[in-house]
Amino acid sequence: MTSSRSTRNRVAVSIVVIVALVAVLVVRLVDIQVVQASDLNAQSYDKLSVPQAIYGPRGDIVDANGVVLATTVIRYNVTASPKDVADYTPVDPTTGGDLPDVTPNEAAAKIAAITGQTADAVYGLLTADKTSSYALIIKGIDLDKYRAIVALDIPWLYYETDPQRIYPNGSVAGNIVGFMGNDDAGTLVGTGGLEQKENQCLAGSDGLQTYEKGADGVAIPNTTVLDKEPVNGSTVVTTIDSDLQYYSQQVLAQQVTATGAEWGSVVVTEVKTGKLLTVAQYPTADPNNLDATDPSFWGAIAFDRPFEPGSTFKSESAATIIDAGKGSPTTGTVVPQRYKTPGGAVITDDEAHGPEQMTLTGIMQVSSNVGISLLSAMLTDQQRYEYMKKFHLGESSEVGFPGESEGIIRDPTQWDEQTLWNTSFGQGLTTTAVQVASIYQTLGNGGVRMPVSLVEGCKAADGTLTETPSTQGEQVVSSTAAQQTVDMMQSVVQGGYAASLLKIPGYNVAAKTGTAEVSNGQGAYGGGYLTSVAGLAPAEAPQYVVSVNLMKPVTITNGSAAAPVFQKIMSQVLQKYRVAPSTVPAADYPTSY
Repeated sequence: MTSSRSTRNRVAVSIVVIVALVAVLVVRLVDIQVVQASDLNAQSYDKLSVPQAIYGPRGDIVDANGVVLATTVIRYNVTASPKDVADYTPVDPTTGGDLPDVTPNEAAAKIAAITGQTADAVYGLLTADKTSSYALIIKGIDLDKYRAIVALDIPWLYYETDPQRIYPNGSVAGNIVGFMGNDDAGTLVGTGGLEQKENQCLAGSDGLQTYEKGADGVAIPNTTVLDKEPVNGSTVVTTIDSDLQYYSQQVLAQQVTATGAEWGSVVVTEVKTGKLLTVAQYPTADPNNLDATDPSFWGAIAFDRPFEPGSTFKSESAATIIDAGKGSPTTGTVVPQRYKTPGGAVITDDEAHGPEQMTLTGIMQVSSNVGISLLSAMLTDQQRYEYMKKFHLGESSEVGFPGESEGIIRDPTQWDEQTLWNTSFGQGLTTTAVQVASIYQTLGNGGVRMPVSLVEGCKAADGTLTETPSTQGEQVVSSTAAQQTVDMMQSVVQGGYAASLLKIPGYNVAAKTGTAEVSNGQGAYGGGYLTSVAGLAPAEAPQYVVSVNLMKPVTITNGSAAAPVFQKIMSQVLQKYRVAPSTVPAADYPTSY
C-alpha cells in the first residue's frame, strides 16, 4: 500500500516536472517564434543577406540629329571568395544532372580561357590569401565574356557591374562634351564640359537588391529580392551637328598647322535661332584619352579664352553709328593714315595712304582704324558702352558653359584716352569667340539678338523634353541698321584685301576680316596677332554665321590666314543645309565720295 502510494507520488511529480518543462519550452518557443521573431529574423537575414547595388546608367549626350557623343557601357568585374575556393559539382544545363567535379586548378584554366589570362595567374589570385573573402580576378570584361564565365556555374565566383563612360566620336566635339572625374566623395561625376554642366540631367540613380548566402558563403539560388528600382539618367540633346563639327575641326586643324598658329576656333551659328551648330577648336581633346592633349586645351576655347577681337568688331561699331542716327553706309569723312586725337592718343591704319574721302562702307572695306574711330566719336562714350551691353558683351552667354569667360568691357569712366578710341576697332576690350558670333547673329537677324544655345534640353525616357532654352529675342539695333551693316560687309568680300579668299560662287557673302594685336603680357602690345574672319550668308537674307579665329599665326599674320577656313566651312554649311543660291546682285554702296 505504501509502495503503491510512493509510486503514484513519483509519477505525479514526474508528470508535474514534465509539464513544467514543456511549459517552459512552449513559452520559450512562443518567445522565439512570436515575440522575438521579427528581431531574430532580421538578425539572421543581416548575417546571411548580401546587398548588391544595381547601376542606374548615366544618360547619353547626343547631337542635334541623335548621334551619340557620350554614352555608358556596362562592363563587369569578376571576383572570388578565396576562403571558399574548393572543388565543385557543376550541373548539366541540358539534363539537370550532376557533371564531374571540377578542381580549382581546372576552374582557373576555364576562367583564363575566356579572359585571356594564364591559368597560373588566375589560380594565383584564387589562392593568394585563403583566409580572404574577396579577390579581384579580372576587371572590366564585356558582356560576352561575362556570360561565358557565369555559364561555368562556379559557386565561389561573384560579379560586379563596372560602368564605363565612352565617347564614340572621340575628339569630335570632345571639348564641348567634356569628361568625367571623381568628386570629393570619390563619386564619378562630370568634371568638364557638358558632362559637368548637365550632370543633374545625365545622372542616374542606383537601385538595390539583396540575396542570401549559405554557411559556406555561396549565394543561395532564387533568394534575390529587389529592394529599390534603379533609375536611368536622361539624355542631353545638343544643338551640335556632329558631321559639320567633324568637317570644321579637320579644316581648322590643317590651317592652324599650315600657318603655325598656337590655336584656332570656329563657331557656326544659326541666325534665326542663335543655336550653336559647331564649336570647333584645334588643338582638341579626346575625352577617351585626355592625357594625349595638353591640359590647357581640355576646355572649350570659344567659351573660355577671351581675346581682343580687332576689326571684326567694326561691324558692331558701324551698326551702332547707324542705329544712333549718326551715319549711314554713304556717310563720308576724310581719313588720314595717322590721326592724333584731341587727348593725345594716336590711331593709325595698317596701310600707308594720304588723306582719303571714305564713306562708312569704304572704311569697312579697307578696315580703317582711323575712319571707324572718327565716325564712332559722334556717339558719346556712354552710348557706345550701352550698345556693347545691349549686345551682351562683358557677360557670360546664356549657355553658362563651365569656365566660360565674360570678357572685359570696362565702364567708360575707366577708359583712358587710348582705350576710348581703340574700342571702336576692337582693341582695349576682350570678347569670346561665342560673343563675336552672337554679334553677327544679331546683325543677320534684323538686329534681334537670340539667346545663345548649345543644348536643346533634357530628354526623359518617355521623350519629354525639359530644361529647354529661352527663345525670346531682343532688339539690339534696328532692322535697317542691321541690314545696312550686313550690306556694307559685302564690300569686304567684293573688294577687300582678302576678297579672292572669301567669295563663294553663287552666293552673296558678307564678312569682316580682323587682325588684332595681342598683348605681350606686360601691359603692352607686341605678342603677335590674332587673325579672324566673321561673316554671314546669304547676305540678302542671312541664315548662318561662321566665325574663325587663329591665334598668333606665323606664316600669314592678317585676316588672310583665317579666310580660307571661313570660305570652306561656309561653303559646306550652305551645301549641307541646301541653302538656295542668291538671286539678287550684291549690295554696292560707294566706298568714297
